[in-house]
Amino acid sequence: MLLRRALYRWQMIAVVVLPIWLAVGWALFGRGGWGTLGLVIVVPVAFVVLGVVALLVGVRPTVRQERALSWVDVGVLTAWQLSIIATGFYGASATLFGVLAILLAIAAFWVAVWQLVTDGANRVKASMAEFERLAAEPPGPSSSGPPPRSDPGVRRPPFDDGGDDVIIIHEVRD
Repeated sequence: MLLRRALYRWQMIAVVVLPIWLAVGWALFGRGGWGTLGLVIVVPVAFVVLGVVALLVGVRPTVRQERALSWVDVGVLTAWQLSIIATGFYGASATLFGVLAILLAIAAFWVAVWQLVTDGANRVKASMAEFERLAAEPPGPSSSGPPPRSDPGVRRPPFDDGGDDVIIIHEVRD
């Protein structure tokens, strides 16, 4: 649980830190001027994609409730972020790690969407089961509904005539 909570906090930090790492890594380990032009495109795209995935993961109700990622999130996001870090060293295998980072970004996006939809569906199922349970409960003195209108001991507001619902609109003139 500690690892899942730490990565939950890290994912928002990673949205800023990892694109900056790509720029700093290019300054330290990069070579050639044309790569700088590519960096102008890659850094904002990395920022946006990291932000979208972090948002999709963060809005999931179970993640917000537990303040921890799921183990699937941990696996996919860790692999993706490590591939971004490895790309930032711009060594001989930077292209391989760059392609891997792109593929893992696509996987992270779709896993986040899948888990968000699944979590939402599970919550709707639970709500519907509770609604059906309450609807199937027989009315009686133990039910939590309003008391019947024919009960003389029930106290009504002064504007309630005991009939159908009435809406009263008061006009205020200045």
